[in-house]
Amino acid sequence: QVRMVESGGGSVETGGSLRLSCALSGYSFRTNCMGWFRQVAGEGLQVVAIIDSVNGGPFYTDSVKGRFTIIQENAGNSLYLQMNSLKPEDTALYYCAMSNRPRPYCTFVEEDYMYRGQGTQVTVSS
Repeated sequence: QVRMVESGGGSVETGGSLRLSCALSGYSFRTNCMGWFRQVAGEGLQVVAIIDSVNGGPFYTDSVKGRFTIIQENAGNSLYLQMNSLKPEDTALYYCAMSNRPRPYCTFVEEDYMYRGQGTQVTVSS
């Protein structure tokens, strides 16, 4: 059974940093597309970062490029999101998610990522 558990969220001031972690178990995650999504209360899920793409390398949504880094380690069983220079608009519930698609054929739409954790809250104050 696939299990994904996020941690590392919290409250920081503008310009601060956080490192989100996702512990993965119950499956061999190394070759699957994985990523981070976020959701603001009352809104839909937004893709933040995907580990791979057919263009080569990770995908980042425009608003986080240069500030966030997605990392996969521990034989694929740990997924991280290093978030630097945080802004109030980064405030959201962050989820790690997995698709059945194999790397590098990753999409950037949340419908393809059917496995998700419970989320970890990130709050950035101005």
